[in-house]
Amino acid sequence: MKELARIASAVQASSTMAIDALAKQMKADGIDVIGFGAGEPDFNTPDHIKAAAEKAIADNNTRYTPASGTVELKEAICKRMKEDCGLNYKPAQVVVTSGAKHCVYLALRALVDPGDEVILPAPFWVSYLELIKMVGAKPVVVTAGESAGFKMTAEQLAAAVTPNTKALIMNNPGNPTGMVYSRGELEAIAKVCVEKDIFVISDEIYYGLMYDGARAVSFASLGGEVKERTIVINGVSKSYAMTGWRIGYLLAGERIAKVMGNFVSHSTGSPCTISQAASVAALNGPQDCVEKMRRSFEERRNYIVERMNRIDGVSCIKPEGAFYVMMNMEKLIGKTIHGELIQTSDDFCTALLKHGLVATVPGSGFGAPNFVRWSYSTSMDNIKEGMDRLEAFLKG
Repeated sequence: MKELARIASAVQASSTMAIDALAKQMKADGIDVIGFGAGEPDFNTPDHIKAAAEKAIADNNTRYTPASGTVELKEAICKRMKEDCGLNYKPAQVVVTSGAKHCVYLALRALVDPGDEVILPAPFWVSYLELIKMVGAKPVVVTAGESAGFKMTAEQLAAAVTPNTKALIMNNPGNPTGMVYSRGELEAIAKVCVEKDIFVISDEIYYGLMYDGARAVSFASLGGEVKERTIVINGVSKSYAMTGWRIGYLLAGERIAKVMGNFVSHSTGSPCTISQAASVAALNGPQDCVEKMRRSFEERRNYIVERMNRIDGVSCIKPEGAFYVMMNMEKLIGKTIHGELIQTSDDFCTALLKHGLVATVPGSGFGAPNFVRWSYSTSMDNIKEGMDRLEAFLKG
């Protein structure tokens, strides 16, 4: 039998799958495991959004839509991005997809050829690395440490650029760190991108979840030359608790949007018609549901950060957005806890799960080997109990 495609074979499964599988098995066995690995809001989709989906079904709005999304949804996206981010786009510049992850894949498909280089700041969302490899491109990882707030500098970017560099992936606010680039930091990075003629894939899916009174700055808002090189990625999943509805969207120049629309038409086809109707209601309807979730996340963030920094052996810096915190566990490397030798974040997470009954995500898959990601997308009661269990676990 002939070999499988080299590009496909090079794509790796998530490094967190083994721990996730163990956590699920323990729960199935009736063990009281508290999970901090969720990458989705723990709130329910607001009622007015669900009602719009029910109406779409009742009205028999269940057939194909245009491949790149309905006109109604594209208009709603343009309106929301104008009001929230100051972005001016026309419906012809919008492509709606089956989730924001699909948007990133389409953007890479539209921009890069096999052998091109894509710069990826670390820590990074685990799928970015594999998506780059899926299109035959070469990921160039630029590490930003905790002392730098997990944020790549313009100088680091400029040093990483080669004649083969085609694009940069930005995630702001970021997963797994929750950190946010300031306007000044983004402007410095944007200057390099314009000077070096680099495309930017700017994933802004967490833009609605910002704290301490801050507002996210969209990369495409930094000027005309920046905008024409930028593909903005967004969606309804995080801000409206609609992860399972699978609606993402991207905004780009018409030439780029047309290429991606063509790709959608020959691959997945249009996103779910009913989910699109629900997304129109989400974007055009009252936004107090977003603010209610945001306030809850901020309260949880404040507690988990303060509590984690009082526990010996671990620490964290305060995230500014999203719903994740990166716990620094480098002081534990080489130590034995509950008979388990801790040499990596994977070792730590496995031991914490087995002996502390807390499920977290090792930083190894995010390009941050001495860190552990905790999602505070869970109840305050669970967060308090989780911190109690972490403290007890570390005391042995």
